[in-house]
Amino acid sequence: MRRLLPAPGQDDLSQEDLDAAYALPVPPAGTAHVRANFVSAADGAAEVGGRSAALGGPGDRQIFHTLRWLADVVLVGAGTARAENYGPAIVPPPRQEARIAAGLAPVPPIAVVSGSLAIDPGARLFGAAVRPLLLTAASAPVERVSALREVADVVVCGDEQVELELVLGALAGRGLSRVLTEGGPMLHAQLAGAGLLDELCLTVAPLLAGPQHLGIVAGAAWPLAQPMELGHVLEDDGSLFLRYRVPNKG
Repeated sequence: MRRLLPAPGQDDLSQEDLDAAYALPVPPAGTAHVRANFVSAADGAAEVGGRSAALGGPGDRQIFHTLRWLADVVLVGAGTARAENYGPAIVPPPRQEARIAAGLAPVPPIAVVSGSLAIDPGARLFGAAVRPLLLTAASAPVERVSALREVADVVVCGDEQVELELVLGALAGRGLSRVLTEGGPMLHAQLAGAGLLDELCLTVAPLLAGPQHLGIVAGAAWPLAQPMELGHVLEDDGSLFLRYRVPNKG
C-alpha cells in the first residue's frame, strides 16, 4: 500500500503508518466523534448481490480492521447486520494489548440500531465475551426486548423511533466516544443529514458494478449537499482509500 496524497511516493506503508494515518481525536467528554467506513465500486455501487464484501480486496480488509482497532465501538443498522451476517469484532491479542495501553477496551463492542428489534437472538452476533449493544425505541415489542436482553445490552434511545442524537449520547455516556459506523446506506445518510458525521473513509474499488445497485447513502433527501475536505489518498492494487473530513468538525 502506498500514499498518493499528501507526500506522494511513500510506498509499503506499515501497520504503524496506517494507525497514524487514521488516528482519531479524543472528543470532549460526553460527545462522540463519528467516522463512517464504506467501500464502493468506481460507479458508486456500495454492494454486489446485497453485500459489500464482494467489492473489497486485501487492502480494503486491512483498512477495515485498522479502523475497527482504533474505534471504541462499531455502529451498524440492523439491516446491515443481517445482510452481512455480522459477528463480534475480531482483534488479535497483540492488538488487544495495544488497545489497552491506549486506554481502550480490548475489543470494541458492536452496537446495532433497530427500532423494531427484529433480530434473531441466535444470530452469530451474540454469544461472545463482549456483549453487543442494541439501540432501540421505547415502542419496540416487549417480547423482543425481553428475549434480546438475554444476549445483549438493550438501550432505549427515543420513544416512537430511534433518535441518533440519543444513540451517540448513550454511547458517549458509556465511554464509547470514538464511533465507527459501517452503515448501511440509510444509517449513514441519517447521520450525515443530521450533521452528526465527522468523517468518511471510502474505498473506491476498480470495477463497475452496474446501475442496479445501491450507493453509500439512501433514504430521504437532504435539503443541502454536505461538503467534505480530503485528508489523504492511499492506493493498493488499483483500489483507492480516501479519508474525508467534514469541515469544522473532527
